[in-house]
Amino acid sequence: MIIAFFTALTVGALISSCATTSSLTEAKSGAQLWGENCIRCHNAPSPETFSDVEWDVAIMHMRVRANLTENEAVKISAFLKTAN
Repeated sequence: MIIAFFTALTVGALISSCATTSSLTEAKSGAQLWGENCIRCHNAPSPETFSDVEWDVAIMHMRVRANLTENEAVKISAFLKTAN
């Protein structure tokens, strides 16, 4: 009985922490996501370097490679297109 209680408590904590992580990601701006996901692996060029179409291609490619969600990719794209 005690083991079942602690197991349920642990599972509940894990589920709530996943929701919190997702909520934090949803609240981040495109600039924040770009900094966290792109600049950590690249000497990222200025957003002005590429056209909107070129950024679309790069983001489509990197969405798979960096395991970005659709929402993250949309926010990063909007940031880059606004800044160029």
